[in-house]
This record gives sequence, C-alpha cells and structure tokens, in this order.
Amino acid sequence: MAEDHGDDMAEIREQDRFLPIANIARIMKRSLPDNAKIAKDAKECVQECVSEFISFISSEASDKCQQEKRKTINGDDLIWAMSTLGFDNYVEPLKLYLSKYREVSPRLQRAREQAVGG
Repeated sequence: MAEDHGDDMAEIREQDRFLPIANIARIMKRSLPDNAKIAKDAKECVQECVSEFISFISSEASDKCQQEKRKTINGDDLIWAMSTLGFDNYVEPLKLYLSKYREVSPRLQRAREQAVGG
C-alpha cells in the first residue's frame, strides 16, 4: 500500500509539471488547417518543450529575485529573463501586454502598491 502511495505522488508531481495536454492540443490546432491531425507523440513533445521553456525562463527570473532578496517573481522579472536569455523579439510585445494587463487590473495594481509600500 505504501508503494502505491509513492507512485501516486510521482504521478502528481509529473502531472503538476506539465500543462494539460488538452490545452496544448487546442493551441496547436488553432495554428493548423481544420482537417489537420496531430499525433499523440507530437502533443506530448510540445507539452514537454513548453514545460522546459517555462522552467528555463522562470529559473532565470528566480535567480534575479534571489540576488535582489525578493521572494516573488513578477511579470517584469520574466520579461527581463527573456531578454537576458536571448528572446528579444518577445520583449516589446510582452511589455505592451503587461502594461495593458495592469491597466485593466486595478486590484492587482493596488495590491502591488501596498506590497511595495507596506
């Protein structure tokens, strides 16, 4: 019984590590013709690549936060990490998106101001 629990924990960790395969498939289908089919191994490959990419960017942003003695990674940290890692083509569109997001999210803005000020 204890072994089964250990196996369940390993599954949970792997499941938490990846975005849901249905979401991956939906995004992939949007960029293909309606009659296109996507093999299961292709979906799984993209799922793993996306996870690795997220980890790569997040790790760089996390290192920056640790050096600055901060505990929370924010959007600016992620954009900085993307620039640092050579994903410069994404920086300006992401800055624009983040700016617009912050404009329409006043609750987030207030929470950010309170965290910095208090």
